[in-house]
Amino acid sequence: MDSLVRPHLLVVAIALLFTSFSANAEKPLTLGIHPYKSPQKLLKIYQPLATYLGEKLNRQVNISIAKDYSTHIKQIGLDKIDIAYLGPASYVKMVRQYGTKPILVRQAINHKPTFQGKIIARKKSTINAIDELQGKRFAFGDINSTMSHLVPRFMLIKAGINSNNLKQMDFLGSHDNVALGVLSGDYDAGAVKEAVFYKYRARGIKALATTPALSEHLFVAGNHLSPKLTANIKHVLLNLKNNPKGLKAMQSIKKKMTSMVPARDSDYDNLREILNALKENNIIQ
Repeated sequence: MDSLVRPHLLVVAIALLFTSFSANAEKPLTLGIHPYKSPQKLLKIYQPLATYLGEKLNRQVNISIAKDYSTHIKQIGLDKIDIAYLGPASYVKMVRQYGTKPILVRQAINHKPTFQGKIIARKKSTINAIDELQGKRFAFGDINSTMSHLVPRFMLIKAGINSNNLKQMDFLGSHDNVALGVLSGDYDAGAVKEAVFYKYRARGIKALATTPALSEHLFVAGNHLSPKLTANIKHVLLNLKNNPKGLKAMQSIKKKMTSMVPARDSDYDNLREILNALKENNIIQ
């Protein structure tokens, strides 16, 4: 009789153990990404990082892609996302609306944690400075882009150039479209990030002006995470460069990303001043 009961008790014990483990298992962490590419492309390039974080933290990490930039900012602000990757302008807007979040790291591209943009024209153009753009046709990229709209728009305003004294002002959606629009002669000038300027420079464009150096894209954590978990995530991100799999995960996001480095809220103060000026001029809300 005893031998008949024991297997039954063993099954019950295993079932109870499994139930207890499932009840105590930690829920997956969410890695939130803003929709700067198609969801399919973003899932592909961020999955190596999600997998690596999951392995190092011993906890599943799922990717969440917001439907638009404003939704991404809101999700971070309301602590609906555990770990979030966002651009500098989105970070500044998020802090203004919802308050600070723990900054984990910012990215360094070719060992630089800052980036710049260029206002460009055709090399053969007689235009040599941005204050010569009155009555001209100007191309921006995406309306939410730091370097193909917001910062160059601020620079144009300082030079006395606005939508009223430009002949034409259009948003073409991407940096490459801006460069091609200028090269084709559809626009007299435009705004692009530095990498795109160098990509097309040999084809016949020149720089009229260079933007200030701004702090790079960053990762933040939700305020709802424990200090210990936040510190662990930060440690993993800072050490990505020291592990072949971690380095591969970084370079899946950007080929020329060399490391993740520390950052402070004050690193974004110059961009904060630019955005405040744009708000005063009713360019942004």
